[in-house]
Amino acid sequence: MKNAIFLIAASAIFTSAWAGNVQIQVLDREGKPVPDAVVVVYPGATAGAAPSLLQPSPTIEQERMRFVPAVTVVMPGTTVRFTNQDRWDHHVRGNPTGVAAAAAPAAPGSNFELRLAGKADGKPANFADVKLDTPGVVLLGCHLHGSMRGHVFVTDSAWTLKTDNDGIARFASVPDGAAQVRVWHAEQLVDLPRKALNVVPGPVLDTVQLSVVPRVRRAPPAAPTGPTNSPGGPMGSYSQAPVSPPQAHQHPGS
Repeated sequence: MKNAIFLIAASAIFTSAWAGNVQIQVLDREGKPVPDAVVVVYPGATAGAAPSLLQPSPTIEQERMRFVPAVTVVMPGTTVRFTNQDRWDHHVRGNPTGVAAAAAPAAPGSNFELRLAGKADGKPANFADVKLDTPGVVLLGCHLHGSMRGHVFVTDSAWTLKTDNDGIARFASVPDGAAQVRVWHAEQLVDLPRKALNVVPGPVLDTVQLSVVPRVRRAPPAAPTGPTNSPGGPMGSYSQAPVSPPQAHQHPGS
């Protein structure tokens, strides 16, 4: 009798450990894994509190002429810190992007512009904070360096993750039942339709295939070795849209 009770309890623990584990792998058009895609799960059931999967106060670095990370996922109401680790000045320009943004006026806070002075030797990096309240995708750019691109995905579901190097987003304890899956990637210009998913008490594996082959992100350029000016000044300021047209600026090495 005791052995039977033990086996039942062990079986229950094993089942609980696997309950609602969902893995979504994102593939490109050629069937290769895609890292840095955003996977959003919309559970049909809302039992229990959603887990905290995202950073509450993320930082996006401007480093070696790139936004690092290239894609940041946040919940509405999150304050994002932008930090300039380069020795030359940068802008941070944020604009809503995507089909939804084109069809509707930009929500307050979705458009912003700030300037960050370069980092002086031996001094802390300049930074500025921006609060993002509205779900959607924000395209990041720099007026001074047109090649710089990044994205902030402001999600409408707490069940949101980026894919890893194997193209997989792993969710634990997703409520059982019908759910929907949305996949977003910066180079997938036409949004994919949401995919129906049935979450059961056990591992759930599924794939979503993009219609594009994303470009491999270029390696950062080497840091300049020539003399630079001594940047400094106040931290960048945050301004609401609409923003004025960019002015011509000089920066080290131009």
